Amino acid sequence: MHTKIIIYLFRWAARLSLRGSQRLGAVLGRLFYLLPTRERAITRTNLTVCFPEVAAQERERWVKESLIETGKTLVEMPGTLFSPSLEAWAECVPGEGFELLQQALDQGKGVIVAGPHMGNWEVGLRSMTTRSRVTGLYRKPRAEGLDQFIRDWRSRSGANLVPADLQGVKKLFRALKNREIMTLLPDQQPKGAGRQGGVFAPFFGRPAFTMLLVSHLARKTGAPVLFAYAGRLPDAKGFTLNYLPAPEGVDDPDPVVAATALNRGIESCIRRCPEQYMWSYKRFSMQPEGMASPYRGAT
Repeated sequence: MHTKIIIYLFRWAARLSLRGSQRLGAVLGRLFYLLPTRERAITRTNLTVCFPEVAAQERERWVKESLIETGKTLVEMPGTLFSPSLEAWAECVPGEGFELLQQALDQGKGVIVAGPHMGNWEVGLRSMTTRSRVTGLYRKPRAEGLDQFIRDWRSRSGANLVPADLQGVKKLFRALKNREIMTLLPDQQPKGAGRQGGVFAPFFGRPAFTMLLVSHLARKTGAPVLFAYAGRLPDAKGFTLNYLPAPEGVDDPDPVVAATALNRGIESCIRRCPEQYMWSYKRFSMQPEGMASPYRGAT
């Protein structure tokens, strides 16, 4: 019953225009901020950890803005996924480094596109499918029925989604050998891969358990790595598609060097518009031995 209700709400929200989605999302985000929510507590903690040099008043403004943007993302998702044509639902305009994707594709080795949870990553995914075949790493939701529902609708965009397991990783290697775009969200703790799948590396100056999959793929295939995000334009005017080159060392055989470079690439995206990053994820819940989680007492 719970899954059926979610699917019904998804279908209803998919009928909203971009402006309608963002207005409703902004209301949801303000509620996240005004009420004593888990999202507000985690967002506030993360911004304090990552930007200690920013004045407390300014950081609190970021907390509110980030939660509003998060609300917009949540309500936008059905329209992004289910609209027959992305162009009919939202305008997408080339942004910073837009030409880098084609330059990378022209190398003929496939392209690894790493995009943080920022702006609307589903918009970025659908845009990439207009440039090349795309295979994306996908973390299943807990509800099995919802997983199949979303996969069916996502497939309409042309992206091939593979699970975050051993078989999925094999398909990622195959996609790069076939000169496709391979994309993933690299800013989550690689819990499913175990300790061998990640290392602690600095993220905004604090240790964060960081995936090694990007460096493994880049080193073994020679595929170039780009960082990307679809930034939200003001007044529901659409999105700007941005691509940044990867920092040097992202394919380094030293796992700490590679993970550090990966996090620098994520930081570069976030620093361009920190309020559009989804700060409500416990990025630092896993810490090296002897270091406490910053979320104790925060939720």
